[in-house]
Amino acid sequence: MYEYISGKVAELAPTYAVVEAAGIGYYINISLQTFSAVEHADNVRLYVHFAVREDAQTLYGFATKEERELFRSLISVSGVGGNTARTILSTYSPSELRNIIATENAVLLKNVKGLGLKTAQKIIVELSGKIALMGAASAVETAPVADGGIYDEAMAALTMLGFQRAASDKALKAILKESPSIAVEEAVRQALRRM
Repeated sequence: MYEYISGKVAELAPTYAVVEAAGIGYYINISLQTFSAVEHADNVRLYVHFAVREDAQTLYGFATKEERELFRSLISVSGVGGNTARTILSTYSPSELRNIIATENAVLLKNVKGLGLKTAQKIIVELSGKIALMGAASAVETAPVADGGIYDEAMAALTMLGFQRAASDKALKAILKESPSIAVEEAVRQALRRM
C-alpha cells in the first residue's frame, strides 16, 4: 500500500522513528540497521511495510529496499512476526543474514534474542531458495569498505563474541579503511584492541 515515507525526523530512537510528512507524524518501527543509517539525518526516506492485524496497524521502516524485502521474507515464515523479524535484522546486516541462511547456520541464527533453534531451522529451510534468488537479483549492499567479505566475517565473529554491533562496526570500518586487504583474523584482533 505504501512504498516509502519521506520527511523530517521529528523523533528518533534505536527502535522507532517519528517522521513528519505533509504535517502528519508517522510512528515507524525500525531496526538497528536502519537506525545506524539515519541517526544523523534531518530528513529521511524510509521504505515501509504496513502490517494490519485485528488489534493493530503498524508501520515498519527500512533504510534500503533490500532490508525491507528480507523483512517480508522473514515474516512469510510461519511463527515469525514483525517484531521477531525486526530483531533478526537488528542483529545481522542483510548480507550477514543471507550468508547465515546460505550456509544453513541455524546455531548462529538462534543467537537472536527470543529465537529458538527450531524456528531458526524453519527460517533457513523456508528461505534458503528465496534468499539465494534475492541475493543474485539485487546488487550487493554497498559497504564503505573495500571487501565486504572481510567486514562481514569479522563482524560475525565480534557479534558471536558478544560485542555490540555499533562499536564493532565503527572499529572495523576504521581498520578496513586503513588496511583494505587485511586478514579477517587480524581485523578481529585489531578491533578487539580498539574497543
